[in-house]
Amino acid sequence: MKLLRYILICCLVSMACVGSAAQRRNKAYESYIHKYRKVAVDEMHRFRIPASITLAQGLLESGAGKSALARRSNNHFGIKCGGSWDGKTVRANDDAPNECFRAYDSPKDSYRDHSLFLSNGARYAFLFRLKITDYKGWARGLKKAGYATDPRYADRLINIIELYDLDNYDRKGGLKWVEEFPNPHQPYLANGMLYVIARRGDTFKSLSKELGISKKKLRTYNELPKDYQFRGGEVIYLEKKMKRATKDNIVYVVRAGDSMYSISQKFGIRLKNLYKLNKMDEDAPAPNVGDILRLR
Repeated sequence: MKLLRYILICCLVSMACVGSAAQRRNKAYESYIHKYRKVAVDEMHRFRIPASITLAQGLLESGAGKSALARRSNNHFGIKCGGSWDGKTVRANDDAPNECFRAYDSPKDSYRDHSLFLSNGARYAFLFRLKITDYKGWARGLKKAGYATDPRYADRLINIIELYDLDNYDRKGGLKWVEEFPNPHQPYLANGMLYVIARRGDTFKSLSKELGISKKKLRTYNELPKDYQFRGGEVIYLEKKMKRATKDNIVYVVRAGDSMYSISQKFGIRLKNLYKLNKMDEDAPAPNVGDILRLR
């Protein structure tokens, strides 16, 4: 199941990796998530609003808690007064000048009112028929129901959720998993396959526990011996490598420090197939710098 979570997480990463570089995470956003994630999960358990949606809306509407509205009145979700609100208020410019917004004694009160606002609003009722893990449906539904006027509101929420792995919080035990692995390995794609970069101190046991893949499969997929010790920086595939590289990588010019194994990992090719493609015996000497190797 955890592998499936990594595949979902990788949706945004895969698009970014096709380009020049992946989007970078914002430290202010990460700090906000760490501060309010438990509140969002608690609200999810009580009101069945995905924690990922709550956190993404809080981040977007409050600028990670740094907007004037959030700082002055603890309003993290941009909720306006409306005809039924009889609590504290504050004035701010939005779609029109000097509009009335709700004010709260604490951010936690803002989170609770956000839950009540959605669960009691007739126009949002259809959202609660969605699965708690359907953050895309929720994001698009919020836009459809008119939560915000920004035409890209749903896309912005989805991008935030996927960039910061917020959907982890929507799953059973999600908060426990994130607390146990506060700095999880970032997934990437190569040759259409998922992989992570090993860190110094990693073991097959620790990676297996985090990624939800057996130690034996990790060793087999990456053609590594049982007693291998990670130095940090190794490419570790989460699924079986391919027999050849993609059409974009037909040949490769050997560089200093390359080995047949490192090349096989770089392009996601099984080592024996790399030897076979180049009509080399598996006990042949390492290729020389400048040699051209076939990858497909």
